Amino acid sequence: MHRMSPLDASFLHIEDRVSHMHIGSAAIFEGPAPSHDEILAAIAAKLPLVPRYRQKVRFVPLSVGRPVWVDDPHFVLDYHVRHTAMPQPGGDEQLRNLVGRVMSQQLDRTKPLWELWIAEGLQDGRWVMISKTHHCMVDGVSSSDLLSVLMDETREAGPAPADPWRPEPEPNPAQLVTQALAERAASPYEGVRTVASAVRGPRRLVRNLVQGARDVSQTRSVLVPTASISLNGPIGPHRRWDWARGRLADVKVIRDGLGGTVNDVVLTVITAGFRELLQQRGEDIEDRTIRTLVPVSVRKGSERGTYDNKVSAMFAELPIGITDPLERLDAVRRQMEGLKQSRQAVGAEVLTSMTGFAPAMLLALGGRLAMRVPQRNLNTVTTNVPGPQHPLYLAGRRLLEVFPYVPLASNVRVGLAIYSYDGGLNFGVTGDYDTAPDIGVLADGIEHGLAELVRLAQKGAASKRAGTRAPRRHTVQAASPVGRSTGGETAS
Repeated sequence: MHRMSPLDASFLHIEDRVSHMHIGSAAIFEGPAPSHDEILAAIAAKLPLVPRYRQKVRFVPLSVGRPVWVDDPHFVLDYHVRHTAMPQPGGDEQLRNLVGRVMSQQLDRTKPLWELWIAEGLQDGRWVMISKTHHCMVDGVSSSDLLSVLMDETREAGPAPADPWRPEPEPNPAQLVTQALAERAASPYEGVRTVASAVRGPRRLVRNLVQGARDVSQTRSVLVPTASISLNGPIGPHRRWDWARGRLADVKVIRDGLGGTVNDVVLTVITAGFRELLQQRGEDIEDRTIRTLVPVSVRKGSERGTYDNKVSAMFAELPIGITDPLERLDAVRRQMEGLKQSRQAVGAEVLTSMTGFAPAMLLALGGRLAMRVPQRNLNTVTTNVPGPQHPLYLAGRRLLEVFPYVPLASNVRVGLAIYSYDGGLNFGVTGDYDTAPDIGVLADGIEHGLAELVRLAQKGAASKRAGTRAPRRHTVQAASPVGRSTGGETAS
C-alpha cells in the first residue's frame, strides 16, 4: 500500500457531483488510425513503467488515515482504453463536442482512475486520443512526463520491458485501519526527531521559521474578495471545451522584441482573450483585473519519474482593463517579477504542506466543506505545462498536436491550460456547459492577442533595422479571426 499525500487526497475530497477533478488532453495523430488491438498492445508494453496505472484507491474506514493506492486484482486494460468514432464530417465542432462529453463524466472510483478514448474519423484521415487522469494521480508536470513514457521517440517502438507484475493481495478494512493507526503511532517519533534536530541547530530553525512566516504572509492578498463578474457562479456537471493555437517561435519573437519571459507573454495573450470575452458579454472592464490561480511546480529534479502532486500556486491579477497591448505586457511583466521576488508560491506551498498535520478525517471534511463555501477570491485558473520539444509516436503514428484540458471546481466557470509540444503552444479552454457557451470568443481572443504582439514586435525590429525609433505606445485594432481548425501538424 502507498499512502496518498495530503494534497493528492484533497483532490479526491473536493470532488463532488459537479466538480470532476480529472485533468486530460486531446492528442491529434496522423493517420491512418491503428486498430484497437494495436493500441492495446502499445499501451500494454508501457504499463510496467507506470505502476500507478494498475492501482486503485481504497479509503480507510472512519477516515482514520488518508486513502491508499493498492493493486487492482481485477485490472483489465480493455476497460480503460476505449474506441469510438467521430461524427462526420469530423471537424472542429465534432471534436469540441466529443471532448466536452467525455470530460463531463466522472471516473469510476472502484477502478484505476484513468481512461484513454481513441476516436477515429477526424478530418484529413487523422485520429484523436482523449486522455482522462484523476488529479490525485498526477500534477500537470508529471502528466507531461507520463505522456512521454507512453509514447515512443521513433516510429519503431523499442523492445517492451519485462512485465513481472502480479497484483499484491488487496487489504481488507481491518488491515487498512491497522496500518493507518500504526503510522499514526509512529508519528510521535518523527516529532521527537524534529525537536532533537531543532535543539542541535537552533539558529537554522529560527532562520527557517522567520523566512517561512514571511513567505506565508505574501499570500494575504488572496484573502481580498474579487469583484463579481460572470466568470464566477454556480456550475453544473457538464463541460464545453475549445482551443487556441500558438507557436513558441512567435512567443520568443515577442519576448526578444518587447521584453518579458515566455510566461509573461502567455499571461498577456490570455488577458487579451478574457478582455474580448467580457466585452462580448457587455461587462464593464475599465480599470478592472481578474484574478487567476497559476499553479507552480515545486518538483525537484530528483523527483522526476514520480507521479504524485508537487505543486504550489501564485495568484496573478490579469489587467483586462488596459487597452494598449504593450502596456498590458508591461503590467503583467512587472507583476510577475514582483510575485517571484515575494516568494508567494513558496508561501502557498507552506500552507498546503501544513495539511499534512491535519487528521485524515478533518482533511476529508475540510475538503468537502471548501466546495460548499462560496468562493469569492478567484476568477479563473491558468496552468502552463512544458512538454517535449521533439516528435513523439504511438503505434508508429506521429503525434501532431496536443490540446490540454483543465477541470473546473467550486464556482469557477472557465479555466485555461497551456501545453507546449514540438514547437507548438496550444491552449485548452474549459467552460461550464450552461453558463459559458461562448468560450470560443476567449479562444479567438487569445489568438488575436498573440497576433497583435507579434506584429508589434516585428514592427519594432523593422524600425530598429531602419535606424528609426519605434513609438512606445500603440492602439491596435482587433486582428481578423485566426483559423483554429485542426488541419495540418501546427498552425503558423
